[in-house]
Amino acid sequence: MTQETDAIASVPTGLFVGGRWTQARRTMPVEDPSTGEVLCEVADADPEEAVAALDAAVAAQASWAATPPRERSEVLARAYALLLEERERLALVMTLEMGKPLAESRGEVTYAAEFLRWFAEEAVRVDGGYMPAPAGGARFLVMRQPVGPSILITPWNFPMAMGTRKIAPAVAAGCTSVIKPAAQTPLSTLALADVLVRAGLPDGVVNVVTTSRADEVMTPLILDPRSRKLSFTGSTRVGKHLLGLSARTVMRTSMELGGNAPFLVFADADLDAAVAGALQAKMRNIGQACTAANRILVQREVAEEFADRLTRRMGELPLGRGVDDGVVVGPLIDRAAVEKVDGLVRDAVGRGATARLGGEPVERAGYFYPATVLTDVPADAEMGRTEIFGPVAAVTPFDTEEEAVALANDTPYGLVSYVFTRDLDRALRVSEALEAGMVGLNQGVVSNPAAPFGGIKESGLGREGGFSGIEEFLETKYVGISVPA
Repeated sequence: MTQETDAIASVPTGLFVGGRWTQARRTMPVEDPSTGEVLCEVADADPEEAVAALDAAVAAQASWAATPPRERSEVLARAYALLLEERERLALVMTLEMGKPLAESRGEVTYAAEFLRWFAEEAVRVDGGYMPAPAGGARFLVMRQPVGPSILITPWNFPMAMGTRKIAPAVAAGCTSVIKPAAQTPLSTLALADVLVRAGLPDGVVNVVTTSRADEVMTPLILDPRSRKLSFTGSTRVGKHLLGLSARTVMRTSMELGGNAPFLVFADADLDAAVAGALQAKMRNIGQACTAANRILVQREVAEEFADRLTRRMGELPLGRGVDDGVVVGPLIDRAAVEKVDGLVRDAVGRGATARLGGEPVERAGYFYPATVLTDVPADAEMGRTEIFGPVAAVTPFDTEEEAVALANDTPYGLVSYVFTRDLDRALRVSEALEAGMVGLNQGVVSNPAAPFGGIKESGLGREGGFSGIEEFLETKYVGISVPA
């Protein structure tokens, strides 16, 4: 057996329900996007099998909520250590099912582990309050309690980090859960569940349901009044649908949805730093990230030089299978992704944009699109309103700070914005004016387990990570105590 085959064979392929691996009535294939070949078959749950997972979470909720915070913390700490110990195996599994370069997968495993460590530390810091009533005669006791059984739905683009970003705060807060990974990338979540078991997580605290029929299978769980929390990462379209379902039982929700990130480069910026930041913000995960720089807006005085430097740098990025040494541009997730990116590029060029690099699909096995740079992308191009989700840098010039902010905010989305300038006053002024939940100031990566990740407008509700992350899985209860004078 090859190393790749061994890695895939190491991952359980069933449903994980109540602490046991079980076979589903059906299976579904998991594909290697770099070859189009099937890696393995995993369980393809039906609604009845998914409800069994919720039953297990409900059954375990009371005992897990009563588990001392230190014990919950220690489970997460052990899982953190195991993830790092097994980083090479887990990274290879991720690259095979998702396509990203192996170096990025290694980085994601480390990033995923950090959520386990962060929330291991937060588990023992959940607090409350006590105060006398202003008018006297009573005391106010405020306590924080687990919200209850939670439904966690994760995307394909960061299959392990999005798992730990949701599972870790739920576990730390004392909530049980049912997690459904994306059908394209179930193996990373199944491997994560196996790690949690070996770290000592009790039966039923985390349950994994893999399925190719997400709406049919998850809707009964979301509508079940026993489910008290939904945390979803994915498209705004699906998020709106899930919010509608959640409203029927007034379920707590966290929504990390789509983005349309502007990347602003002012004439006074350090262009070397700006180009390096643009490469990070654009090419991380082959451009398949909600935080990817979707619209690169450059002040006209430096637009040509910036585009030249960016084109040279992107033209040097090797393309190929993510498992091969030195590869930076791996495959997109599937054929539909390639067709979408190609359609957006053709639309922009048809409206007057210039393709300085790339611009045509790669003729080879798998789902590849080359690193592409477009300049003078017009405001009416479809990619200005749609997440590209591919390795395409769309550069548009602007003249004034006011124009740049107006262009940046001209979108229903508000996840992240990037600003490159050496003018401190401008940095603060523009950061405050941008309509986004996060701003990368002279940096192209904002994600960090210790920081609150999330957006405004149609980019979502709530925050993940940071001190806010555990709050999403806690309810506040107030007890009024009569204390006569």
